[in-house]
Amino acid sequence: MDSETIWQHIDTERSKLAGLLESLPQTAWEQHSLCEGWSVRDVGAHLTFSHARLRDVAWPAVRTGFRYNEMIRYAALHSPLTHTQIVATLRGFVGSRRRAPFVTELEPLLDILVHSQDICVPLGIEHPMPVDAAVAAADRVLLLRGPMRMWDPPGGVRLVATDADWTYGDGLEKEAPIQSHLLTLTGRRRASSEASAAKQ
Repeated sequence: MDSETIWQHIDTERSKLAGLLESLPQTAWEQHSLCEGWSVRDVGAHLTFSHARLRDVAWPAVRTGFRYNEMIRYAALHSPLTHTQIVATLRGFVGSRRRAPFVTELEPLLDILVHSQDICVPLGIEHPMPVDAAVAAADRVLLLRGPMRMWDPPGGVRLVATDADWTYGDGLEKEAPIQSHLLTLTGRRRASSEASAAKQ
């Protein structure tokens, strides 16, 4: 997938999520997301760090002993942004090609695709991923290394996408839409099973 297509998907998904968040009642913002210990509001706040500069993450990094996952969690849970500001920030990203330090353009694509599901699935909102974008994100997950590799791929199974030319692994074959496999690769295995069952 070329760079322009990647950014078009990012822009579209950010715009859609901003509109969805804007429509939610207060109680929905307080609901648990698929991210353990994070509310819907926390996930939205996390996505506003897509344009963070080094100075923006300096204090969270120091506060958490420079542990990558803990830094991300601290920044999201302690973000001072209001719901209105979260929505406005996500909308303000549309059209920008800026990235956080040390990441490729595929990381914001992966972030917006998966975190949109973190919000939508618990709220019972159907939000299909673009198939080609989900394939690119799944491939990126498998290439991540170091502190950014937060999830271990499932072992003993062969993941086969039913809506794309995409497979991964060896073992017992599991067929499902690529969206379901992306959720599996990013540790949302219960959600991926539910998504797969809903497609049958």
